[in-house]
Amino acid sequence: MRTFLIGDIHGCVKTFDTLISKIGISREDHVILLGDYVDRGLFSKQVIDKIVEIQDQGFRITALKGNHEEIFVNNYLAEVEKGWYQMGDDELLQSFGTPDMKSISKTYIEFCDQLPLYYTEESLIAVHAGLDFGSENHFSKSEYLLWSRDWYPSIDYDWLGNRIIVHGHTPRTIEEIKTQFGELEKDRILNIDGGAFLSEQKYYGLGHLCAFDYTNMKLIFQENVEINNQY
Repeated sequence: MRTFLIGDIHGCVKTFDTLISKIGISREDHVILLGDYVDRGLFSKQVIDKIVEIQDQGFRITALKGNHEEIFVNNYLAEVEKGWYQMGDDELLQSFGTPDMKSISKTYIEFCDQLPLYYTEESLIAVHAGLDFGSENHFSKSEYLLWSRDWYPSIDYDWLGNRIIVHGHTPRTIEEIKTQFGELEKDRILNIDGGAFLSEQKYYGLGHLCAFDYTNMKLIFQENVEINNQY
C-alpha cells in the first residue's frame, strides 16, 4: 500500500488523468486530494466526475475541500437562495454547459459541500491551505484550513512533533517545491500546489500537477496537457 497526495487540480482533467496513469494506483493505495478541483481550468465538472468515477471503481480516494469548492457552493446558494446572478467562474459554468449556477445539478453542490477540511494519520497532516496555530484547536477555523497563507512562522513544532504538513493553495514552481522537499525533514512542511492550470507559465516552472508519494518519499510532476487552456 502506498499513500499519495496530489495538489490543486483546478479543472485540468486530462492532466489529472495523465498523472493518475503515471502513478499507476492500485486499490490498495490511498490517494489524498488537497482540494481546488474547480475553477480556472476548462473542466471543473469533469474533474469532479473523474474523482467520483475512481471512487466508484473501488479506489481509496480522500478528497479534501479547497477554498474554490467553498466558493462554488456559496455562489450556488447566492443564486438559488438570494436571487443573485452571474456568480460562477466562466470556465466552471462552461464545463457544466450552463449560463448560471442554479442550473447545476445539486449532486455536485452536495459533493463539494460535504468534503472534509483535513486529513490526519500518525505522522501526516493534509490540508488545503494551512492551520491556525493562534488557536488552541489548530483545526477549528475553516477559514484557515481553506484560505490561509504565510502561516509558517507561527507553526508550533512542539505540537507538530514528528508529523509533517502537506498542503496546496499557493502555486509554487517545480524548483520551489523540490527545494522545500529537500528541507522536509527539518521544516516538516510541503506545499505541492504546482499551479497546474498555469500552462502558459511552464517556462517559469509552473503549469504542473504535483503528486507526493508519501510512502516512498518521492515527488512526481505532470505538466499541463490541456488543450486551449487560457492561463
